[in-house]
Amino acid sequence: MRWLAARGAAGASGEVVAPAADTTDCARGRSPSPRRTPFFEGSSLDVCPRVHQPCLLPQVKLEASHSSLIPGTGRGGHCTRRLTDVCAVWGPGALLCSARCCRAAPGATRRRLNEAEELSSVPKAHVEQLEAARARGLGSRERGAVPRMARQQPPPWLHTAFLLLLLLSLGSAIEIPMDLTQPPTITKQSVKDHIVDPRDNILIECEAKGNPAPSFHWTRNSRFFNIAKDPRVSMRRRSGTLVIDFRSGGRPEEYEGEYQCFARNKFGTALSNRIRLQVSKSPLWPKENLDPVVVQEGAPLTLQCNPPPGLPSPVIFWMSSSMEPITQDKRVSQGHNGDLYFSNVMLQDMQTDYSCNARFHFTHTIQQKNPFTLKVLTNHPYNDSSLRNHPDMYSARGVAERTPSFMYPQGTSSSQMVLRGMDLLLECIASGVPTPDIAWYKKGGDLPSDKAKFENFNKALRITNVSEEDSGEYFCLASNKMGSIRHTISVRVKAAPYWLDEPKNLILAPGEDGRLVCRANGNPKPTVQWMVNGEPLQSAPPNPNREVAGDTIIFRDTQISSRAVYQCNTSNEHGYLLANAFVSVLDVPPRMLSPRNQLIRVILYNRTRLDCPFFGSPIPTLRWFKNGQGSNLDGGNYHVYENGSLEIKMIRKEDQGIYTCVATNILGKAENQVRLEVKDPTRIFRMPEDQVVKRGTTVQLECRVKHDPSLRLTVSWLKDDEPLYIGNRMKKEDDSLTIFGVAERDQGSYTCVASTELDQDLAKAHLTVLADQATPTNRLAALPKGRPDRPRDLELTDLAERSVRLTWIPGDDNNSPITDYIVQFEEDQFQPGVWHDHSKFPGSVNSAVLQLSPYVNYQFRVIAINEVGSSHPSLPSERYRTSGAPPESNPSDVKGEGTRKNNMEITWTPMNATSAFGPNLRYIVKWRRRETRETWNNVTVWGSRYVVGQTPVYVPYEIRVQAENDFGKGPEPDTVIGYSGEDYPRAAPTDVKVRVLNSTAIGLQWNRVYSDTVQGQLREYRAYYWRESSLLKNLWVSQKRQQASFSSDRTRGVVGRLFPYSNYKLEMVVVNGRGDGPRSETKEFTTPEGVPSAPRRFRVRQPNLETINLEWDHPEHPNGILTGYTLRYVAFNGTKLGKQIVENFSPNQTKFSLQRSDPVSRYRFTLSARTQVGSGEAVTEESPAPPNEATPTAAYTNNHADIATQGWFIGLMCAIALLVLILLIVCFIKRSRGGKYPVREKKDVPLGPEDPKEEDGSFDYSDEDNKPLQGSQTSLDGTIKQQESDDSLVDYGEGGEGQFNEDGSFIGQYTVKKDKEETEGNESSEATSPVNAIYSLA
Repeated sequence: MRWLAARGAAGASGEVVAPAADTTDCARGRSPSPRRTPFFEGSSLDVCPRVHQPCLLPQVKLEASHSSLIPGTGRGGHCTRRLTDVCAVWGPGALLCSARCCRAAPGATRRRLNEAEELSSVPKAHVEQLEAARARGLGSRERGAVPRMARQQPPPWLHTAFLLLLLLSLGSAIEIPMDLTQPPTITKQSVKDHIVDPRDNILIECEAKGNPAPSFHWTRNSRFFNIAKDPRVSMRRRSGTLVIDFRSGGRPEEYEGEYQCFARNKFGTALSNRIRLQVSKSPLWPKENLDPVVVQEGAPLTLQCNPPPGLPSPVIFWMSSSMEPITQDKRVSQGHNGDLYFSNVMLQDMQTDYSCNARFHFTHTIQQKNPFTLKVLTNHPYNDSSLRNHPDMYSARGVAERTPSFMYPQGTSSSQMVLRGMDLLLECIASGVPTPDIAWYKKGGDLPSDKAKFENFNKALRITNVSEEDSGEYFCLASNKMGSIRHTISVRVKAAPYWLDEPKNLILAPGEDGRLVCRANGNPKPTVQWMVNGEPLQSAPPNPNREVAGDTIIFRDTQISSRAVYQCNTSNEHGYLLANAFVSVLDVPPRMLSPRNQLIRVILYNRTRLDCPFFGSPIPTLRWFKNGQGSNLDGGNYHVYENGSLEIKMIRKEDQGIYTCVATNILGKAENQVRLEVKDPTRIFRMPEDQVVKRGTTVQLECRVKHDPSLRLTVSWLKDDEPLYIGNRMKKEDDSLTIFGVAERDQGSYTCVASTELDQDLAKAHLTVLADQATPTNRLAALPKGRPDRPRDLELTDLAERSVRLTWIPGDDNNSPITDYIVQFEEDQFQPGVWHDHSKFPGSVNSAVLQLSPYVNYQFRVIAINEVGSSHPSLPSERYRTSGAPPESNPSDVKGEGTRKNNMEITWTPMNATSAFGPNLRYIVKWRRRETRETWNNVTVWGSRYVVGQTPVYVPYEIRVQAENDFGKGPEPDTVIGYSGEDYPRAAPTDVKVRVLNSTAIGLQWNRVYSDTVQGQLREYRAYYWRESSLLKNLWVSQKRQQASFSSDRTRGVVGRLFPYSNYKLEMVVVNGRGDGPRSETKEFTTPEGVPSAPRRFRVRQPNLETINLEWDHPEHPNGILTGYTLRYVAFNGTKLGKQIVENFSPNQTKFSLQRSDPVSRYRFTLSARTQVGSGEAVTEESPAPPNEATPTAAYTNNHADIATQGWFIGLMCAIALLVLILLIVCFIKRSRGGKYPVREKKDVPLGPEDPKEEDGSFDYSDEDNKPLQGSQTSLDGTIKQQESDDSLVDYGEGGEGQFNEDGSFIGQYTVKKDKEETEGNESSEATSPVNAIYSLA
């Protein structure tokens, strides 16, 4: 089994938090600096300073300070990032607490310490990888390799961290660099309701940034707070944080009140929230003597706590005076108000006393009320423990049964108000005999299953994160066998103000327009008040460039004097929201904010993001280029975000290179480069195999890895998912792990981890160790191994509604132990004849309980597996049909989308056959308007879609789709929000302004349309523009319409790639899912002159060695009025360059002749056209090479084509080659008639002194008769034979006679006929072959 987890540049972000350092004392078993506090009269209690609440059960309860979990560590597979201190009761009379564990439980202590060690042992590489990911940005995505047996997913916290970092980095607003002047911004402040510990110094935080650095002052209860007059109050340096010191005495209560911080520099004033300072209070419990409470057995009872009022309210819990927790159940439980309720009192309740305890958070004290003592009057005075489990306990004890009645709340109805976003807690506590059961309902609807949970034995209903839709009437039903009673609670949901559109800082260039929007909602509707620099806007000096329109401030033609900090305060009776947003007017050319020339390394086929943070005013336009050339990178595999980041969706090899981001505005441009290196992924191409070995043998697990050679590879091993200790019996090599003398403890799963700085690959194998057997091992080893025989005699027993036991008899293992069994099933209703894997079991079992689905006619078979392979499937078992049941799930992927403007199509993915659980599967479709809260409409559908007709245009609907069969309905479905169909937008963007940026680009600005005119989802703003004409006369232009799109949240943009020196027209529209809306007013604009394109058809001709002629045509796009041409040329000879010469021509001249002064050198010409703006793109050509440098088969033509590619030239060369070959053949034939033949190496004896050609080792031969031939000899019978060939030499002459010369060699006659027979009779003669003639010359 294997997976691939990309790391490093893969973009996994997050941080593994090691155990906090301040828990050392507690981990060692002692409480850190406990305070001795009053507990109750005559005793005291040790309390941990950081304890939040005690554990009331014998288990330690851990509270996670983060919701993220790190899998694979601690008990149960999870360990929290940081462990919060807890207290627990572990024995009578002892309440001991410490950080992370309770001292009184050594076992628990060891367990928690082990978990902490596991947490702190998270590989350092993970932390380094995350640090690198934050430094480099996102570089890749998590991918999974194809598993060998089963797939394992990467840790989920990697995905969570990846998405969180991505959203934060892409959603952050543009900030002004701190070296530029800017108004103040509040960066840190205390909470609105600031409760402090009276024993500590008071700290009220207020920090801000700005340039110049802001100064601070405070108000208290809306009046100036003079810090200099109070010796206890000081302000931190370079900060506005107040410190009130009580070391020299004083009462903290004297400083309670409402504080507000003001941060000011010369560009404006920013305000903090109004901070309400309160001192925590933990008043003592009033002393009282409590008489014993006398109550009749079976009667209800309420023990009131009435804790002293504290700030904040204390946590209430009940214990006995011996510090034992009060056992609670549905009969005895604590209410939300702290009282202890007995639905009916039993005799065993007086075995203990009852004390109410209040724990105060800030002062870390626990106060205990004097205990209550119960005296229970009963008709059965003996507390027989056997009656507790009696089926009718109450009648056995003589207790009369009673119908339920409510103890809390009183009466039949009540009301409750809750704020939006808070938790709603409804409570019903009832008395009665037997103890009533409580059930909860909502009138006219269902309880929100995703937010509702039951607490306190169903006596309390908690709905988290309440919204307006949770208002209505709820009722609780208390019932027992004597009857039932209900209580109705009317719930009203109000809301403190919450943001719909929070104002953001506005950065404008001089002359630009902008707006601040402050939209909030609440119940009642909140009011909006604008302030500037902390003063009401009405009392501020008038500003003609500013206009207030309710929740919006509009700025037009802003100037430097418009800089200020604006405050929006929206409030109602339930709270307020205060937001600061400054208006900064800057004229700043683009600048890059990140280091230059960053290096990003990423794994092939992953996803990465290249960051390019920038700043400028006006807001620059950012474009990306690769390797300094090509067009702007956006679309396809690339996506550019608003903040300038370039995302590459899937990295390929060709994506490697240097990426340049260029930010441009009217003041200039800035650029930065990022170098991207693509690395090959790390892959284990030879994985370790599952092995079954005998004890004492040697086993080798292979792990061969292929990785990018530029990355450092590390190979490590895990055993049972824990790091493997390499002992003396193990040898770890680069590509294998060897275990010598295998023992039983070596059995388990082994994982090879191949990792680099960027990624890793894992492969897992299982090692099974067999014990020694009595049979000699050498004999077993000699036996051949084979696949196991098929299992047989399948039997079904223990038949149940949702399970069955399957038993089989294993087949012969054929000398290789069976390691696994695979159970497969087939059903004959939906997919008859198709077998599916059901489950897998170890080879040591032959009986297993199979979990079944309802309404399936099962048939099973079993396959055995050993190291050789799989057996044939067993014969099928008998069939077993399970009974039907209601569906246990609902269809997925529920959507509601309009296909026309007056309908909504509801679709879903139908459930498969094994999820039907019964016949006649159908779907109950419900829908209703979201805003109106009307009653649900419903219809039953057998397909996978339903169309709702006659709907308003683009309104939200709540949709539910529930599965149902003949046995009943499925669970309550989730609510999905869908929308009816869209119609064309009714309005166009207004106040469209066009500003020419340069000869090829314009800037657009417009006002947003109102949402009710969009009639759908606003997809984008779109500009249609076309080239009406050119300012050059008689120049034809294409009037094809082009378009530029802008995201729906923008009100400005740039249109580029325009033609210079042209008249353009432009219109803007709003686009939704249906299409374009009406067009705005047509805007006309003219682009200024630009530089021309390159001259066309630049030709260099050389009619002779002294003259070079140049010709060219006018540029295709003059982009203005041509003022002439510029020609630059330079002579060169190899690497030597001459002096560059510049020639300027009139716009009408298109020819030029150059007289060569040097016939050897070549010339390089560069030609460009000019307008008043400057020179345009240049074209370069070179003169032809002189004849002494040209090849024989190549020459320059007028069009610089290679002459060697011309057909006539190829034919001419072929004819010349053929003639040369014929001449050579004729010469060789002539040469064979006479000349010299080398024979020195063929002679058997050296040449004698009489040899006239001894000096050169050759002799003459001709067509004369009786000339000797060397190298032959005769037989005894006079037959002439060649010494080294079986061919007769007689054929070379007319005569067959021969003789020996003086040295014993054969002398034959060589004659050639002159007639036709010479040609016909010597076809095999080597002398007449041109090829052999060449050999003879050699």
